[in-house]
Amino acid sequence: MAASGCPRVRLWRWRRSPLRRRSDLVEAWVVLAGWVFALVGALFAGLAAADAVTHSAKEQRAASHKVTAVLVKDAADPGASRVTTDHLVWGTVRWTDPDGTTHTDDARVPPKTHAGSKVVVWADRHGAVVNEPLTETEILLHAVAGGILAGWAAGGVVLGCTWVVRLGLERRRMDEWAAEWERMDTPWGWKTG
Repeated sequence: MAASGCPRVRLWRWRRSPLRRRSDLVEAWVVLAGWVFALVGALFAGLAAADAVTHSAKEQRAASHKVTAVLVKDAADPGASRVTTDHLVWGTVRWTDPDGTTHTDDARVPPKTHAGSKVVVWADRHGAVVNEPLTETEILLHAVAGGILAGWAAGGVVLGCTWVVRLGLERRRMDEWAAEWERMDTPWGWKTG
């Protein structure tokens, strides 16, 4: 297939031309503004999300502490069909805070652990068992993933709105062209098509 003999004109919406309509220039500005806002918005949304994830994870880490607890009763054997991904089962544990307060709660412990065995669990300020806080590497990975997702979402929303505005401009341009054809087609009282 032979290439067209017409040279491709770049940025034609920005150049002065008798064929350029006002809607073409408006569309060019809308697209430019949409891309700028999408990039800047994605950057700020990504940084804000990454900062929020990091802050939340560090708060969780500061609010919890590691304690050595004693298993109250033997941990059950889940059997081969009920093995979880972390290979832990629920068991009741008890520990005493440095101020002498005794706490009892359920925690994930290795299966077949005997009563009286010591296990390490994480507890919050109120004495409830919580999940182990994220490591620095996990915090970094979560922050990067959250920042990327938030950035893509923010950029996608802006570009989606830009696309909707372009559709409206395209519809208006088609209506203008139809009105122009109607005006040019009927001065002699007959229609060409």
